[in-house]
Amino acid sequence: RIGIATREGTAADNADAARAYTLADGTIGAAVIDGIGHGPHTSRTAPLLAEVAARIAARRGTLPGLLTASELIADRGADGDEANAVAVAAVANPAYDVVAVAWTGDCRAYGWDGTRLRLYSNDHTVGAQLRRNGVAVELAEEHDNWLKTSLATATVATIYQATIPDALVLLTSDGVHDQTDHDTLTATVRTHATDPQALADALVAAAEADADGYRDDATAIVITTQ
Repeated sequence: RIGIATREGTAADNADAARAYTLADGTIGAAVIDGIGHGPHTSRTAPLLAEVAARIAARRGTLPGLLTASELIADRGADGDEANAVAVAAVANPAYDVVAVAWTGDCRAYGWDGTRLRLYSNDHTVGAQLRRNGVAVELAEEHDNWLKTSLATATVATIYQATIPDALVLLTSDGVHDQTDHDTLTATVRTHATDPQALADALVAAAEADADGYRDDATAIVITTQ
């Protein structure tokens, strides 16, 4: 079962997109795209990237799914202003008891085992790298918006992969996980774990504006395998 939700932030248009595709054998491919910046290129292209990533992932796997989507925006275009994005993709095959995920950038993949919410991905940002190297949290936070990788420049080496053994998997854009603390995310999942669509709706609704009144686009896909 799948739940998909997206909510526009306080900017002019929604640069996020999410799609899922189910093959004849029941295999599900899903992708969340978080466009970098806003504007007509990004808001128009993000749904195409999500559709391609989800469909190819279902057929060929998460890595080919993201690499194929990458090819759509790898060239800057005649006007030099082609869209760019970060992304996370997942494949749930009914023949296996794990969900495969892949990501580039700071979209995330979580798993819920009925008692705890675990983050299985790691953000590809300068801030995350600084924290892993022992830099003070306060300083590292100032660099969380500096991406180390993006979909347009993605390679085999810059797309990370993992498997999630949990029966419920969340894919989120940073408008969800950056503007909602982990305790709130956990409580939201616990409340709506039996209803994927209700959970996806609740996740994007939970994100709050920051001190300056800014609220990012928020997007979530929920996949349950039981």
